[in-house]
Amino acid sequence: MRRTLAAFALVLSVFWPAAAQADASAGGRVALIGVPGLQWSDLSPEGTPNLWRLAGQSALGSLSVRAVGRVTCPYDGWLTVSAGTRSAVGYGCGLPPAPDPGTAGAVIPGYAYLHEVARQKNAGTLGEAVHAAGQCTLAVGPGAALALADRAGKVDHYAPSPAQIAPGALTECRVIAVDVDDLITPYVAGGRLPEAEEALTAGQRADALRLADAKAGAVLDALPGDTTVLLAGLADHGPVPHLRVAMMRAADASGRSLGAASTHRADITILPDITATMLAAAGIPTPPSVVGAPWQAGGDRTGGTEAAKAGLVDADVAGQTVRRVGGIFFTTVAVLQVVFYLTAFLLMRRRRGLGGIRVAALALASVPVSTYLVNLTPWHRGGAPVAALVGGIVVLALALAALALAGPWRRRPLGPLAVVAGVTAAVLAGDLLTGTTLQLNSVMGYTAVVGARYYGLGNIPFALFATSVLLLATTIAHRPAGRGRRALAVAVVTVMGCSAMILGGWPGVGSDFGGVIAFVPGIAVTALLIAGRRVSIVKLGAFCVVGGVTVMAIAYLDYRRPPGSQTHLGRFVGQVFTGEAMEVIGRKLGAMLGTLLSPNLMPIVIAAVAFLVYALLRPGAASAGVLPAAFAHSPALQAGLIGTLVSGVVGMLVNDSGAAVLSMALALGVPLMLSVGLKALRDGTVGYGEAGQESASSSLVSRSS
Repeated sequence: MRRTLAAFALVLSVFWPAAAQADASAGGRVALIGVPGLQWSDLSPEGTPNLWRLAGQSALGSLSVRAVGRVTCPYDGWLTVSAGTRSAVGYGCGLPPAPDPGTAGAVIPGYAYLHEVARQKNAGTLGEAVHAAGQCTLAVGPGAALALADRAGKVDHYAPSPAQIAPGALTECRVIAVDVDDLITPYVAGGRLPEAEEALTAGQRADALRLADAKAGAVLDALPGDTTVLLAGLADHGPVPHLRVAMMRAADASGRSLGAASTHRADITILPDITATMLAAAGIPTPPSVVGAPWQAGGDRTGGTEAAKAGLVDADVAGQTVRRVGGIFFTTVAVLQVVFYLTAFLLMRRRRGLGGIRVAALALASVPVSTYLVNLTPWHRGGAPVAALVGGIVVLALALAALALAGPWRRRPLGPLAVVAGVTAAVLAGDLLTGTTLQLNSVMGYTAVVGARYYGLGNIPFALFATSVLLLATTIAHRPAGRGRRALAVAVVTVMGCSAMILGGWPGVGSDFGGVIAFVPGIAVTALLIAGRRVSIVKLGAFCVVGGVTVMAIAYLDYRRPPGSQTHLGRFVGQVFTGEAMEVIGRKLGAMLGTLLSPNLMPIVIAAVAFLVYALLRPGAASAGVLPAAFAHSPALQAGLIGTLVSGVVGMLVNDSGAAVLSMALALGVPLMLSVGLKALRDGTVGYGEAGQESASSSLVSRSS
């Protein structure tokens, strides 16, 4: 219950941003202690007594340290804090450079490189904001100097290590940063992170933890008692990303969870949030370029520090499991899809095994939603999370397929399709309305360990959501359309489709930019075909434009909110105004083109499209007339499949996930369509005659021409 209230508070903070800013300090002292490489599994009362004591006094959460690359080196982590946006130094990624000390402060050598060569134009944002407010900065260690340096690379006061902090220095400035790098320096060879994951023995890491704990403890003991303390494990220590430690010691923070509006999670924060949090705690205005949001102490945690640690370790285990399993899972799905189409082709040519093909089709179509439903179980808390995850998905997929074939709806060709599509649409819609807890740490969703998305409708879930909604809507529209009530059928598709589209694109709920652009033409094409209208290339292009205008209108509304409360939709509008949008579009275009060579995605697209085309051109020889039978039984469903393909193709072109969108739309839609045709043929509601096949095939061509 407390977690639910905490999540609800975060949602409220998105829609009422003033509430999120209300508890920012009017101007206190803030100290960031950065311990690169620190994860929750490192902490214990015996091994890290100072950090454990701080945890008991703080709000606790997970820190996603994703900057630009797959892993984040200390240089990129500290630079991201400096810039307030994800940043990367480039080929020199490793440890931050040691600054050149002056009379009191220090200057980072070659700092102009970040602006002129690495193109990190936001570097120095934090330090500039502090100086613009008339305040000074104190940095301890190279990473801290990088975080607090202004655009000239200068910090006002500097000490190389905690042991060298001058007496009274911690009271001179209101903005302080301390670099405790003992966990990272043993891993770094030649200034770079190691290629092997296990660079240290358990004993060596324990020794490094003791050193880091002692240094952090010395700083904590010397800080004035009213200082807001942030402790962050703000970098990776090897080639494998992990969730890191995030703590905030402030008034009324003890015993609470730690989240941020940027992630819409009560227990997950990101690196740019640190920048916003330091400025808010010091009472300094946050520059518009900072994309993070201040850390928020959420609802009370259940249990003590040990229970909180266990939950946060579990979160990292879940993310790591999904990251490891993801590639193998999609390879398996691709193999199963290709084998299914080949087997179905061979069997249907001989008109044998049609019942088995139908069962296999429904089982395959049940796999995607099962990857979300499995998160209703505590699969990651056992000793074998991989086995529990995979086994849970398989069991749920088989159970859903059995349900689709077991009820009274099984007697109708559209019945099993309605069950699978309905469950898929309902699960994803319900997930969007309750904070997307099912998509998080799902193999067909996203994970904070990877850090590409933290909330809302992911690209693969969009493909499944659009496909299931369009197929379900046309299934419901089947009866009124068959009785000549086309206006009612069109209304069903339009209302259901537009409701799902708004849900998927609305900031803070789905927050899916490309999904809106792709969903609009899919809905429009489906509605036009049901209405008996033709669809031309010009109309299709116009629908895509309408989708683009719709999402930009939504994004502009998001842009009008305060910067700390915007989602990436609103930030994109800001990038359009500043001229940065083309860089973003170019990066996403490159990512999309890269997916066209994916061995896990393109086989699904090629096999499904080849099967569809051949089955329509040679229905008698290729598929025993199964697809024409499905279309003849329900022309409305035929319109839904065409609309699904339109959304899938447009979604592939406008999303950085590219081929993943179309492949998942096909993976769900085509097997469900086959299940309808197979049942229609077995029931004898349509025949095998060439006239019927030709009529259905020609209907598809004429309606889409």
